[in-house]
Amino acid sequence: MQEGLDDGPDFLSEEDRGPRAVNVDLETDATLQVDISDALSERDKVKFTVHTKSTLPNFKQNEFSVVRQHEEFIWLHDSFVENEEYAGYIIPPAPPRPDFDASREKLQKLGEGEGSMTKEEFTKMKQELEAEYLAIFKKTVAMHEVFLCRVAAHPVLRKDLNFHVFLEYNQDLSVRGKNKREKMEDFFKNVVKSADGVLVAGVKDVDDFFEHEKTFLLEYHNRVKDASAKSDRMIRSHKSKSPLSHNLHVLGKFFLKVSELFEKTRKIEARVAADEDLKLADLLKYYLRESQAAKDLLYRRGRALVDYENANKALDRARAKNKDVLQAETSQQVCCQKFEKISESAKQELIDFKTRRVAAFRKNLVELAELELKHAKVILHYTCQGKPMENVLQYHTKLGINCSY
Repeated sequence: MQEGLDDGPDFLSEEDRGPRAVNVDLETDATLQVDISDALSERDKVKFTVHTKSTLPNFKQNEFSVVRQHEEFIWLHDSFVENEEYAGYIIPPAPPRPDFDASREKLQKLGEGEGSMTKEEFTKMKQELEAEYLAIFKKTVAMHEVFLCRVAAHPVLRKDLNFHVFLEYNQDLSVRGKNKREKMEDFFKNVVKSADGVLVAGVKDVDDFFEHEKTFLLEYHNRVKDASAKSDRMIRSHKSKSPLSHNLHVLGKFFLKVSELFEKTRKIEARVAADEDLKLADLLKYYLRESQAAKDLLYRRGRALVDYENANKALDRARAKNKDVLQAETSQQVCCQKFEKISESAKQELIDFKTRRVAAFRKNLVELAELELKHAKVILHYTCQGKPMENVLQYHTKLGINCSY
């Protein structure tokens, strides 16, 4: 990355993207493949190049690319949520808004303090901050790509007209962010939904499967939320050790061996924090959002159940009074059809959600454990340097570590 990173645009080509921040174990389908091939950051905006390969007859070409911004991803997500036809499906969570403010602020402060540092110190700190910025940038791209891949892998959502427009229309979609009035309307809608959700949650479900899922998802969501907060604290702790080691490195110039050890462990601690962020924190945040989407699905089904029961009661009253019976019967049939339609698709959605999350957590936690073992061995190797080789080998052998560096 170049000087003046906070002022100029940043490019991220496909070969520089590295591993996907969140692995959700998506089943690939050769008939529709979507990825983000490039990205460009300009101040507070990120432009994503969405690349599509498809053999479906709905598209005019087999391969094409368009440029999209974050607001257009949100528009696509909201169009799914607002469509009654998709009430029985788990809507893939919207990607979080790109946030580079903290990294840019650090780079700006570094530039202001350049005169008080040596050239070597400034170059080293600048490289580290640029690496931090690039990591956030890669994560942002990956989160947006995961959203598109989830939609493309879904047997119903992938056929949506708005999704096809998003992928194929090569002009600006003219999507704007919500104004204050619309945000206030959303706020009040969420308040009403929360209050209604309490009432719906108190209704005993007629299907044991959904009653169990409702109880489980409430507990699961809270546990993931708690784990996400704790993982963030753990990562902050590792990150705080890195600058602390840098300060001790300055003092350690008087103690050459200690100085070298602090510098080496500082880099390892930074890598540990990055791995935990990539393999654990991002995964927890993603499934925190997706478990909320699953809870929303159960809320919609619960709301449909309450409406159906109320329609049955209204029909009984109409028949008893022999008044507006036809209207009550029509309303009851509509509510019944809606409830049955949601129930039919919701069961398979929740089963797929379980399969997906178990596979993703297993994969990421195994990879994280392997990385942390690797880093621990390296730190142990650095710590044991300078000791008699016989003692080092004996210590490593006790721990079952192969000391072939």
